[in-house]
Amino acid sequence: MTLMPPRTPTLIQLLGLLVTLAAVGSFSVFTLRQVEELRRLGSDIVDRNRRDSLQLIRIQDDVAQLGLALRDMAEGAEPYPMEAYRPQFQRLREDLENALALEARLMPATRTEAQQRLLETVFARFWTVVDELWLLASEGKPEAARALIRTRIEAERATLATLISRLLIQNNEAEAAAVEEIQAIHAKVERNLYYLLAAVLAAILITGSLVIWHDRRMFAQVSHLSEQRKELAGQVIRVQEDLFRTLARELHDEFGQVLTAVGMMLLRVERRLPEGAPGREDLREVREIANQTLDRVRGMSQMLHPPVLDDYGLERSIEWYLGQFEKQTGVKVHYQKSGVAPWIGDAVAIHMYRILQESLNNVVRHAHVTEAWVRVSYAPEKMEMEIEDHGTGLPEKPQESGLGMIGMRERAELLGGRIEFRRRAGGGTVVHVEAPLGVKGGKG
Repeated sequence: MTLMPPRTPTLIQLLGLLVTLAAVGSFSVFTLRQVEELRRLGSDIVDRNRRDSLQLIRIQDDVAQLGLALRDMAEGAEPYPMEAYRPQFQRLREDLENALALEARLMPATRTEAQQRLLETVFARFWTVVDELWLLASEGKPEAARALIRTRIEAERATLATLISRLLIQNNEAEAAAVEEIQAIHAKVERNLYYLLAAVLAAILITGSLVIWHDRRMFAQVSHLSEQRKELAGQVIRVQEDLFRTLARELHDEFGQVLTAVGMMLLRVERRLPEGAPGREDLREVREIANQTLDRVRGMSQMLHPPVLDDYGLERSIEWYLGQFEKQTGVKVHYQKSGVAPWIGDAVAIHMYRILQESLNNVVRHAHVTEAWVRVSYAPEKMEMEIEDHGTGLPEKPQESGLGMIGMRERAELLGGRIEFRRRAGGGTVVHVEAPLGVKGGKG
């Protein structure tokens, strides 16, 4: 069954990110608009209404002062001529004109042009009548002036006061409506904030769930592929060991026997020749070459698959191999064993033997040293083996893709154990491997 490569969740993550960004962007635009509306309400209506109301109160206060002065003039209770009130009226008129000019600039949007013209018209009529008052007073007609105050001037002043009061009430109503609208906008922004939070959480939840689902699916496929790879590696190693075993048997049984027979035949021929015969020395050299070749074939056979591993187990095989290794390479191996070795099945024995073999071969090829240390400890449930050298050591970033290191890792995984490659502090390399014995070690 061919497995399709797992699809990455990048597209779903991007879609989730786009949804989240769209939600955040939409809310941000809406919020900016609401904030702009709040600013407009705060500056154009509330603040402007309040400043306009202050000017109206100022006008209302001046109109009230005019009313008091007009009352005193109409009653004649004060021993002052009417002309004596003229400076006070002039001062109040200047203040009112200034207040009206400011109020006209601060006129709120709720006020109509008709209302503003009415205010200006009433003020103009009031001051026109007041000018008539001063004319009568200057002509020495106080009674006519008082009559004018009680009739027309007081009526105009009352109209002016009523109009100012209505404008103040209108400003207050507009301000109250603006406050209510601001509160409604605040409530809407708060509600939309909750909507945004819910949308973002939903997008994160959906995206996260889909990513987790994809990851679980991908990890399941990777796990399945890893199991298949491990099984394939085990099969490859088993085929390799069977091949080594067959080659070792063929070399030992076939070539070994042939070379032994050749040596015996050469020995018999050599003995038949008299001493000093011309061909006797040549036969001896050929026989020595055959014997050397036989030793090499036997050595190759033992290196491919040592018979001692089948006959005496892993412990004796390690001791035998270290002795052979010292003879062949000249590297002194310091061997240390601790614990009592239980019977170790073939499955564990052959893998641990191959790891030892590959590690010492790496010492010869890469470490450039004349000494190495091998430590083996046995326990009922596991065995540990450590191969150490004081050579050049592993590089800072070792390329662990070499076939030797890959093979050692594969064998350790097949045993259900672990292997570690590390640099020594003083230089050199340490290979540490652990293998559980239990069922695998006992049954092989």
